[in-house]
Order: sequence, then C-alpha cells, then structure tokens
Amino acid sequence: MKKIGVLFGQERSFPHALIDRINRSGDPGVTAEPVKVGGIGLATRPGYDLVLDRISQDIPFYRAVLKKLAFDGTIVVNDPFWWSADDKFFNNVVAESVGVAVPKTVLLPSNQHPPDTTGDSMSNLVFPLEWDEIFSYVGFPAYFKPHSGGGWKSVYRVANPDEFFAAYRESGQTVMTLQEEIVFEDYFRCYVLGAKHVRLMRYDPRQPHANRYVRDGSPIEPALEERLRDDCLKLTGALGYEFDTVELAVRNGIPYAIDFLNPAPDADVASIGPDNFEWIVETSARWLVERVHEGPRPSRAWEWQKTREAVASTQPESDQPKKPRAPTRRPRRTRSSEEAPAPE
Repeated sequence: MKKIGVLFGQERSFPHALIDRINRSGDPGVTAEPVKVGGIGLATRPGYDLVLDRISQDIPFYRAVLKKLAFDGTIVVNDPFWWSADDKFFNNVVAESVGVAVPKTVLLPSNQHPPDTTGDSMSNLVFPLEWDEIFSYVGFPAYFKPHSGGGWKSVYRVANPDEFFAAYRESGQTVMTLQEEIVFEDYFRCYVLGAKHVRLMRYDPRQPHANRYVRDGSPIEPALEERLRDDCLKLTGALGYEFDTVELAVRNGIPYAIDFLNPAPDADVASIGPDNFEWIVETSARWLVERVHEGPRPSRAWEWQKTREAVASTQPESDQPKKPRAPTRRPRRTRSSEEAPAPE
C-alpha cells in the first residue's frame, strides 16, 4: 500500500478535501492522511511514500524532517533541498535563460548589517552603490521587495528616489530587489502541477485579497493562452517545481513573469473560488496518485548521492543498500554567492 501524507499548517479546506479525494479515487493501492511527525532520529524510517509539503517554508523543523525523508527515498513535493536554496532573484535569472520575459530587476544588499557583522565585514562591497545607474536602468515607479519570501510581505511601490530610500531604511536586514513596474492590461495566476497540468486564472493583485481571483472573466485570446501555458511549463520545468503557481502580467501582449517562487500556493476555497478549488483538488489528487506510483525520481545528482553510490559499489552485493534511481532531469544551475550587505 502506497501512503501519501499531506503536511500543512493553518489551512483546512484544501488539505482535507485533497485527502478525501485521494481516498475516494478508486485506487486500492493508495491511501492518504495528514502527516504525523515527532522527534526524528538518524535511524527513523520514513512512514510515507510521498509527502506534499504545504508549510515547511514557515516551520524550519519540518524542512529539516523533509530533507531526511527525501534522503531515505520519500518523494517530497516540492524538493526541500532546492526550495531551501532558491530565491526570487535567481528565478528571474533562470526565466531569462529559458526565454520568458521578466521585468528589469536589480538585487540590492540589505540596508543594515546582517547579524554578527560590522562595517569591517563588508570589505568587498562597493559603497555607495551606483544609485543613478540603478534608477536609470529600472525606472520609476518600481517595486521594492524581498529577494525571497512571499505573501506580499514588505513589498513597496516607490515612485521616486526619495520614496525608495525611505523604504530601503525600513527594510532593515532584508536582502531586497528593485524591479520595474509592469503596467498591465491583463494579469494571471496559474497553477502548474507535475510540469504538465496548467490552470490559468485571471487575477488582480491591486484588489483586496478576497477579491483578487477574477470570477467569470472573458475568454483568453488563443495565442495568448498558448504563450501563457508555454511560459508556465518552461519556468516550472527549469526550476523543477512539481506544485507551484506562476504569476504573469501582460503588457502589450507580452506576458512578464512577476512571481513564480510559490511552491505552497494559496488553495483555500474562500479565496480562489469554487471552480478553481474543484480543479486544484481533483487535478492534485489524480496527479499525486500517479506520482506516488512512479517512485522516487531524484532531480539532480547531489554529491552525497554520488558518494553513497560509490561506497555501496565497494560492498559485497548482499550488503549493498538499494540504490536510488538515476536522475531524469538536467542538473540545475547553482546560485551565485556574491551577495553582500550594505554598510550603515
């Protein structure tokens, strides 16, 4: 019997509906339940064949547990190693490399020193920054937002340098980006599951949260719909996310990827509406059942995987642990480590 666990926090409508739908799927070889986890030891064996992660971005303990489960062969959606390493600025680097349009974006050091550092720690940082060059490149108005994170936290719309510097002072120790504003004629938030299932949803980020998902929107022009779907699949395929949302702002007919680091996206019926809710519950249930039958599928050749296989190859056949299946995707590009915080 294959067991699927759903790891979640305060949300209720989606996790319970998903579990119920999986258990009523008609597949006698699969069952689903909420994940139960306590202290984890080195010898603790995984109790699930697949875990859908909806909360580890907020609970570091869960993220550490999921890494152990993934190491031991549990399918974790999404990959906890990559999710820990990823950030929104790097997402834009990847998007450009696969031909998806993104706004002009600049990564900036934090306004205040990181914990346990001083001005002497910033020996390699150019100071002051090339503000005139940065402002000329991005333009105003612009959005000033964290390079990682979500939920529209600490996001500022700045209309001029004075507003920018006021927001910069407020940002404290957070590494931020300054990004070109895309004045859009249409905007979409799109579920993408398993790098193949796409749900295009009209969305208006200017509205209060409860009203952002547009009900009964007009039909999407076929060429634009094809471009939106293609861009969603390019982005999630390149980044390796199996459960994600992609936000695209359409300006002059061109979709610009605005936010696509959403590996635990909103799926509450009260916000996304009943039609979108039914789609995400049904499609997730069918895809997760399909996915758990596929078995582990490492997304990259981690060094510890290669080392473990090398050690196993020197052992007698009867003592060798079961080897993980070979990666089926290209290794992802690594992130630059040249970020540095700004002096006071």
